[in-house]
Amino acid sequence: MRILLVDDDQPGRELLADFLEEQLGHEVTQCQDGNEAFVKFEKAPFPLVITDIQMPVMDGMQLLRRLKTTAEGCQSDVVLITGFGDMNSAIQALRSDAYDYLVKPVNLQELEAVVAKIAEHQSLLKENEELTRHFKRKVSEATRMTRSRLESLQKAYAEVVGVGDVGVFSDNMREVFSLAERFHHDRSVPVLIQGETGTGKDVAARMVHYGHGEALEASPFVSINCAAITSSLFESELFGYEGGAFSGAKKTGQAGKFELAEGGSVFLDEIGELSLEIQPKLLHVLEKREFYRVGGVRKIKLDTRIICATNRNLLQEVREGAFRQDLFYRLNVAKIELPPLRERRQEIAPLASMFLTKIAGQKKSRFIKLSAQAVKIMEAHPWPGNVRELHNTIERVVLLYDGTVVRPEHLAFLADENVFAPGVQASADESGALRIDFPEDELSIKEVEMRVIRKAMEKFANNKSRVASYLGLSRNTLINKLKED
Repeated sequence: MRILLVDDDQPGRELLADFLEEQLGHEVTQCQDGNEAFVKFEKAPFPLVITDIQMPVMDGMQLLRRLKTTAEGCQSDVVLITGFGDMNSAIQALRSDAYDYLVKPVNLQELEAVVAKIAEHQSLLKENEELTRHFKRKVSEATRMTRSRLESLQKAYAEVVGVGDVGVFSDNMREVFSLAERFHHDRSVPVLIQGETGTGKDVAARMVHYGHGEALEASPFVSINCAAITSSLFESELFGYEGGAFSGAKKTGQAGKFELAEGGSVFLDEIGELSLEIQPKLLHVLEKREFYRVGGVRKIKLDTRIICATNRNLLQEVREGAFRQDLFYRLNVAKIELPPLRERRQEIAPLASMFLTKIAGQKKSRFIKLSAQAVKIMEAHPWPGNVRELHNTIERVVLLYDGTVVRPEHLAFLADENVFAPGVQASADESGALRIDFPEDELSIKEVEMRVIRKAMEKFANNKSRVASYLGLSRNTLINKLKED
C-alpha cells in the first residue's frame, strides 16, 4: 500500500518508515506535521494514514477530522499513535472514525498486524467498489433493454388493443374524430364524452388517448366504471391507500388508478353515477393536479389525462341537485357529443357491412354482404342500443345462420324487441302511433303501464329525467312507480 506517515519526531518516524518499506514492502511518504500531510493527501489520497497525535501546527486529531470531511478521506483508514496510558485520546480517536490506535513506543508486531488488517480492508473496499460499479453498469444495461422492450410491447399493444376499427361515415363522426385528435395533444384538460348507451363512448375515449396515425400513444389507459363501485370503495380505488389505512387494507398499501395511469389516461365511465360525496374530491384533483392516498401524508402530483363519459344529461342533473355545478363546468371544457344511431341513419349500412366483414372473418363464416331488403329493415329499426346493438345484431346473424348474403329472414328477431309480454304487443304504425294488441282473457292496465315505463327506460338508457319528460310525468312520480314495480 501507499502509506502516509506523519510524526514530528524524525528519528522515530524514519524507524517506522524503514520497517514498513523494507520489512513489509509498502511505499511510505513521510510528513512532519498535519498541514503538510493534508496538502499531500489532497494531491494524491492514501489508503492508509498513520499519524502521531501530539504535533505542532495541526495535531493528529485535527488531521483525522479534516480527512474525514473529504470523500477520499472517508475511504481511507487512519491509525493514530498516542502516548502510553492516554486512553482518553484513544477513545476520542475511535469516536472520530479512526480505524485503530497504537501506543508509544510502537510495537512493530502490533503495527504489522494492524497494517495487514487494513491492507485486507482496503482490498475488500476496492473489490466492493468494482462490484458495485459492475452491478450498476449491468443494471443500467438491463434497465435500458427492458425499457426498450417495454416500449415496443406498449406500441404493439396500442396498435392491437388501441382504438380498433372505427367507421367514419358521416359529418357528425368526422367532427368527433377531429375533436378527439385535438384533445389528444393536451393531457391537462379533462374530456367529457356524452351519448346514449351503445353510441361508442369507450371508443371515443380511446381515440382521445391513443390518437391515430403512425405514432400511437403507448402510455397506460386505465378504465374504471363509476357505477360498478360503491362510494365507500371508490376513493381508495381512484387514489389508492397506504398500508393499514382501513380494515382489510393490504399492509403494503396499494396504488390507485391515478398512479397506475401515470403519464397516460384514466377513463371514468358513467361519471354521472359518482356520488355527491366523492365529486368534490375529484374536483380538487382536477384543479390542483395533486392528491393523497387514503391514509397517506405524501402529496402525489397528477400526471394523468382524465376522460369522463356519461349517458345522462349532466346539466339536468345539476338542476336537480344530483351533480355538482362546479364539477360539471370543470368537466365541460373539452366536450364530445355522440349522437344516437337513429339520428345518423346514413351510417347504418356501412357500419353493418364493416361489422359483417370483421365478424365473418373471425368466425370463418361465408357471409360477405347485405341484401337491399336487409339494409331497409336495419335503416327502419330504431336501434335503442345504438352501435353496440347493431354490432351484436350482425354477430348474432353470423352465429345463427349460414350463407353469403344477409337476408330479411335473418333479421326477423329485430321485430321481437317490440314485444312487451305474451298477448300484449306494441308497435308503431306508419304514422308513428302506438298500437296495442289486446289478449283474449284479461288485460292489466298497471302491467301495461309498467311495461311502457320499462321500455322507455331502455330507450333512454335508464335516464329518469328524460323518461319522465318523454312520458309526461314528474321525476318523483316516475321514481315512485319504479319502486312499486
